[in-house]
Amino acid sequence: MSPGYRYGDPGMLLPRSGRYRVVARQRQRTNGKGPQVDLSITRADHGDRTVVRLGGEIDVYTAPFVREKLDEQIHAGRADLVVDLSDVTFLDSTGLGVLVGRLKIARTRGGSMRLVGTAERVLRVFAITGLDKVFEIYPDLEAALDASEPDEQGQAPTPPASTSSRG
Repeated sequence: MSPGYRYGDPGMLLPRSGRYRVVARQRQRTNGKGPQVDLSITRADHGDRTVVRLGGEIDVYTAPFVREKLDEQIHAGRADLVVDLSDVTFLDSTGLGVLVGRLKIARTRGGSMRLVGTAERVLRVFAITGLDKVFEIYPDLEAALDASEPDEQGQAPTPPASTSSRG
């Protein structure tokens, strides 16, 4: 946990729905001024896939918590992930590193990671870094869940052209 941040109950699981919600807020500076940063994470199972919905800012302060929650899913045997970035307002290189690392781990366990997002500010980060060629990025959750599995050689299906080529 980073100094200056306090986290909600990170283990708050609602057993019936398979969802949890975690909120991270930056503490106010002693003068009462300063930004407040929120991060929300929810999880839901859709058949053999697990959807992790992220919201808010994913940066150097919140990325470790995102890493922890994605790792929990993978290590619990839920390696077919759909990470919904629709509510993410900011993503920095630390957040990208977490996503790339979890993609590698999921693949080594025979899984996959699809991303969902349409926010131009977030998608631009993937395009600039070339990671839009590495990740399957879909415009909505339904498209990501309906996407076919990788073929026998492990090649992922190509997402719709409108979401894979940005510039």
